[in-house]
Amino acid sequence: MKTYLKLFRVSQWIKNFFVFVPLLFSLHLFEEDFFTTAFRAFITFCLASSFVYIINDIVDRDADRAHPEKKNRPIASGKVTVNTALFLAALLLVFIIILMFTFNLIFNIAVIGFLLLNTLYSFWFKHIVILDVFSIAAGFALRVLGGAFAINVEISSWLILTTMFISLFLGVMKRHSELSVATYEGNSSTRRVLEHYSIDFANQMATVAAAGVIICYALYTVATRTITVFGTENLIYTTPFVVFGIFRYMYLVYKFDKGENTTRIMVTDIPMIVTIISYVIVTVLIIYKVF
Repeated sequence: MKTYLKLFRVSQWIKNFFVFVPLLFSLHLFEEDFFTTAFRAFITFCLASSFVYIINDIVDRDADRAHPEKKNRPIASGKVTVNTALFLAALLLVFIIILMFTFNLIFNIAVIGFLLLNTLYSFWFKHIVILDVFSIAAGFALRVLGGAFAINVEISSWLILTTMFISLFLGVMKRHSELSVATYEGNSSTRRVLEHYSIDFANQMATVAAAGVIICYALYTVATRTITVFGTENLIYTTPFVVFGIFRYMYLVYKFDKGENTTRIMVTDIPMIVTIISYVIVTVLIIYKVF
């Protein structure tokens, strides 16, 4: 069971919490119908993510065997055969289709777009410089849009831009860590696209993306539409949590090269955990007029 959970990358499902972003800012967080619909959307994207991870691991199995950590993945290590992996991927696809029948058309288009984008990424996009990190960003944006489509609510353009920049930031920081590890170990990376990157280039891209996150989120909190919808200007006080989170992440990557596994940072770094929980609590208190 542990092997199959690893194959499905259950630990990576934390990324799909982006589906709940529209629910949080929709003023419907505590309404049962909205929450259950958003939760079903979350499950759908989790299954879609696992499907994509299996396909990616099948495609990369030879390259993964040359990687110090990825060689332990179920397919690369031989614990799960390719045929078994394909069967499980097909089974996941069946469950995804069944769940899609319970949603509206536009949500289903977002899910199909997510599957298509990430399949293209596995076979092609991840080998094209810059397009690889933009593909990662688009995947996160589709999660947010899917969450909005599922519960039929509008979402601010500033919030979509914030999502795009934060996912670009995470993608670039991942490339930075991979470059640092490859340079430190004195070997060539199993990810061919890294030949077209340099640490300096990655650093500059990360700086631009980090600035984009902070600026777009700050503008979202003071936008006329935001103030009108929530009836308060206090959302701006959540900005320091976003700034601290970005700086903390950069610290962990630049000092300890931890950016290769975003999920590990999110669930193991105490300051990051406290920051995320504090942000959610303060945001809920402000939006839902607790103070």
